[in-house]
Amino acid sequence: MRILLVEDEVGIRDTVKLNLELEGYEVVATGNGRKALEYIQHQHFDLLLLDVMLPDVDGFTITEQVRLTNTEVPILILTAKDMAQDKVTGLKKGADDYLTKPYNLEELLLRVSNLVRRSQRVKGEVSDLYEFGENKVNFSTFEATTWEGQSVVLTKKESMLLKLLVERKNEVVSRNQILQAVWGYDVFPSTRTIDNFILAFRKYFERDPKQPEFFHSIRGVGYKFTN
Repeated sequence: MRILLVEDEVGIRDTVKLNLELEGYEVVATGNGRKALEYIQHQHFDLLLLDVMLPDVDGFTITEQVRLTNTEVPILILTAKDMAQDKVTGLKKGADDYLTKPYNLEELLLRVSNLVRRSQRVKGEVSDLYEFGENKVNFSTFEATTWEGQSVVLTKKESMLLKLLVERKNEVVSRNQILQAVWGYDVFPSTRTIDNFILAFRKYFERDPKQPEFFHSIRGVGYKFTN
């Protein structure tokens, strides 16, 4: 799970980042609102932790801009602004939760866990066994049976990419999101690598790979799985 932490107080940012990482999250941290928007535009995150008072762009504005294009990612506001109207403002702009400073670190971690878990339930986690068309995939064993009845053993990366697309079926998933989710934040193979994986999926699972029913290319953006 990837979290974007936006907090301009270095001491707080470092402490929260460390504790989130100890809980097993991958954390990208910044103290600048404009930089945060750049990260959000080009990377995939499972949760946003936003301070309100930030250089360049405040947390309320970030929340508002994110909600114009993304209604799913959970947003937790962290701020010293503890007036009731501030909380109402944050929630009206699209935040899912609101925690005022000084806050208890254990409470923060609990709220983060609850938001991430709720988000996964909403998106609908894919079970190990999944069927689409006449194809069957077992994500725990990396084994698949095609519509022709042929058995295929997927590589780990193929299985991860297929599961990502299935979890976000009917959504366009960008190449950057795929690279970060499947290959990791610090490793960026050529986007041609993803193209080759998609071509392999079409060869395995499509009746007519040239006119795909399940795996669609969205020119200049990424891919979409439909079922």
